[in-house]
Order: sequence, then C-alpha cells, then structure tokens
Amino acid sequence: MEHADSQERTTYKSEFGEYLSTLLGAVFLAVFVILFIARAFTVEGPSMLPTLHTGERLLIDKVTYRLRTPRRGEVIVFRYPADPEQYFIKRVIGLPGDTVVIRGGKVYVNDQCLEEDYVTSPILGEFGPYMVPEQSYFVLGDNRNNSEDSRSERVGYVSDELIIGRAIWRYWPITRVGHIADSPVLASP
Repeated sequence: MEHADSQERTTYKSEFGEYLSTLLGAVFLAVFVILFIARAFTVEGPSMLPTLHTGERLLIDKVTYRLRTPRRGEVIVFRYPADPEQYFIKRVIGLPGDTVVIRGGKVYVNDQCLEEDYVTSPILGEFGPYMVPEQSYFVLGDNRNNSEDSRSERVGYVSDELIIGRAIWRYWPITRVGHIADSPVLASP
C-alpha cells in the first residue's frame, strides 16, 4: 500500500510540475510579446473619426519601428508628451525635415497638398509653415477639427522615442474586425 501512495504522490508532483511549467512558459511568452512584439490598445475619444471609433480595440505592432522609421500615412500610438502615462493615436503627416502648412482647409507638406479621403471636413484655422525637426514627426487626428495633435503646444512634434508602435489590426467590435490600412497621403506628382 505504501508503494501505491508513493507512486500517487510522484504522479501528483509530476502533473503539478507540468502545470507550473506550462503556466510559467505562458507568462514568459505573454511578457515577451507585450514588451517586444505587440500590444493591445483601446481607442478613446473622437480624434480619429471616421477611421477609428471610441471603444475599438486594436493590436499595435511594436517591431516595425525597430527595423525602419515611421512613414507618412501610418496610424501610430505614442506617449502623450505632456503626460507620458497617457497614450495618443494619430496619423503621421510630416516626416523629419518636412515643412507642414495648413491653410484654406487643407494640409500641405513640402508645398504639396495632401489627398486625404479619410478626412470628412475641411480643417479650420491656419498653421505654419513649420519644419519637422530630426527624429520627430508631425501627427494629426483624422477628425482634424476635434483633435489634440501636433498643432497643440502640449503635443507638438512627436519624438521617435515616444512612439510605441503602428496600429495594424482592429479586433473589436467583431463587425469592424480587420487590417488598419496605411493611407498614402501625398498627391502624385
């Protein structure tokens, strides 16, 4: 009888060890993914309408910008410069060295008017011309008249060190699941 109890305890220890090993492996994998590969993000506020809506859940790619710099038209998540505990989501409009001007309801980059089919109304007000500093980006929300973005002193140009990653996939709500396409924004020459 003692032998059976010993075998039972050994089996129990073996199963417990397997569960513990699996759990630790899953935790390690989750931490690795969150730190280096991807991150979940929930949209808050109307600044990216009509592209993104409040409550939508996105997957943010954290790998791409380790391999290359952001491109014009990509939707990025970054730490809010005025409070780095908060995150903002906006579209990259100006790259380092670009000159950005807003006039007559339109955005111009390097004297070229942007074609932005995702913007639903003309921009109110004037801005610039301003040159985007090195290692920084000029970002705007798609809902231009209701967005705190690079036009605001609290956001300004977004330093590349504040960028978390690129929004690539919407996974909630189910009715809007899909890839978040980058939009080419410069008119063809």
